[in-house]
Amino acid sequence: MSFATCLNCIDGRTQLPVIYWIKENYGVEYVDMITEAGIDGKLSAESSKYINSVYDAIDISVSKHKSEFIFIVGHHDCMGNPVDEDTHKKQIVLSVNNLRKFAFPAAVIGLWLSAEGAIEKIISR
Repeated sequence: MSFATCLNCIDGRTQLPVIYWIKENYGVEYVDMITEAGIDGKLSAESSKYINSVYDAIDISVSKHKSEFIFIVGHHDCMGNPVDEDTHKKQIVLSVNNLRKFAFPAAVIGLWLSAEGAIEKIISR
C-alpha cells in the first residue's frame, strides 16, 4: 500500500479532483485527508498555531502509513480564505515552507485548484 497526505479545504468541490490528480500523478493508492476551511491561509501564517494542531495527523500519515508526499491545496472561490488567486498562490508557497520546518521525511508540494478544475503544481520541496 502507498499513501500521500493532503491538507485540503473542507470544500467538497476540492476533494475528489485533488485525490484523483494525486493518485494519477504520484502513483499512490490512498490519500490521507486533513481538512480545514481555508487551510492554505491558516498554514501560511508566520507562527502558525494551526500547523501544531495538525502535526499529529500529519505525523501519523507519514510515520504509520509511510506517506512519501504531503500536499497543501488552495482553491478558487474559497469561502474560508476569500482572497484572490495570486494571494492564494503566495500562501501556498509560505505553507509549504512552514511545513518543511518540521522536517517530515516526505516531499511537500503545493497545489492550486482553478475554477475550471485544473490542478497546478505551485511548489515542491
